Amino acid sequence: MAELADSPAQVETAEPVILASRTDLAVRGVRLESGEGGHDADAPVQRRAGAGPTDDGHLVIGGRSAALPIVSTSPYSLRGRRLLYEGTDTGLEVEPVRRPKFYDLSTAEGVRYEQLARLHGSDVLATTVVQTCMRYDPETRCRFCAIEESLRAGSTVAVKSPAQLAEVAEAAVRLDGVRQMVMTTGTSRGRDRGATHLARCVVAVKAAVPELPIQVQCEPPADLDTIDALHEAGATAIGIHVESLDDEVRRRWMPGKSTVPLAEYWAAWDRAVEVFGRNRVSTYLLVGLGEKADELVAGAAELIERGVYPFVVPFRPAAGTLAVDVDGARAPAPALLAEVTSRVAGLLSAAGMRGADQGAGCAACGACSALSTVGG
Repeated sequence: MAELADSPAQVETAEPVILASRTDLAVRGVRLESGEGGHDADAPVQRRAGAGPTDDGHLVIGGRSAALPIVSTSPYSLRGRRLLYEGTDTGLEVEPVRRPKFYDLSTAEGVRYEQLARLHGSDVLATTVVQTCMRYDPETRCRFCAIEESLRAGSTVAVKSPAQLAEVAEAAVRLDGVRQMVMTTGTSRGRDRGATHLARCVVAVKAAVPELPIQVQCEPPADLDTIDALHEAGATAIGIHVESLDDEVRRRWMPGKSTVPLAEYWAAWDRAVEVFGRNRVSTYLLVGLGEKADELVAGAAELIERGVYPFVVPFRPAAGTLAVDVDGARAPAPALLAEVTSRVAGLLSAAGMRGADQGAGCAACGACSALSTVGG
């Protein structure tokens, strides 16, 4: 394989080449070659704009799901099922995730299933149950979030009903072999911060497909009993996403969300671990917001000690976000991402915590992080 520029060869891991490749891909993305008629020859399922992975293509690389930016200037490209680096075969086999069959269906009211939920990775059904957020104005909006852009583009609907999601989930399991589901939500002004509607949706989906594991995602609710209600509704796991444990970073990148004190996050995580169990609670940690490797790893270590899985992912500036439109922000150096990923994976392995053991959710899918490639 050609040597990768900025590749983290110094990172000590059992699979250094795989980790270097995976983290480099996460930052630089992959280029799609044009086929006949100018169409992308190997275009995978993509999700443009929204609260989660944005402008990413979903692929399977070496048997593992990967959500990668589609970048026209990337040195990586696809040729058939092979991944190339500057035209040279890397030795990695790639399978683009194709359009699922359930995308072709609509509800009786004419709402396309694709507007209600999307395929993430190879077998994860994901939905934002409420596509609006109380913080989504220029002064308080998270600078890496585009949750309402897909709504403005007409590719989704503002509120998904429990019945609609149950209908889509049943079809996705039956037609496309979906094996887990993720439900997130924009933050509401209520004390539950949107969790009550999440619980209703979980109940409906579990009634339609009882064996489907579901992860729910929300901000820390003001009333911690709400976490119990989500578990009682049938959720398998929960994500309470902080993105950074540094208050200065939070104020810069998440001006509205940072008004929720970190103490409330720790209280919510502790309650969630008590209710859902160790390693059934997770949070995102974004690499590239300004923190150094040692700071990120120290924060991850504290989370792991409390039974919370730190899902380490690169900050990737996406179209429609303030990070791109105003800040001109850039993704982190691949070497930084590789170092943090390797060290956090080591801590997770020592604690006996694997993302795959969560049953459902971002860590269980693993597509947006390289942690699973090194045992995390």
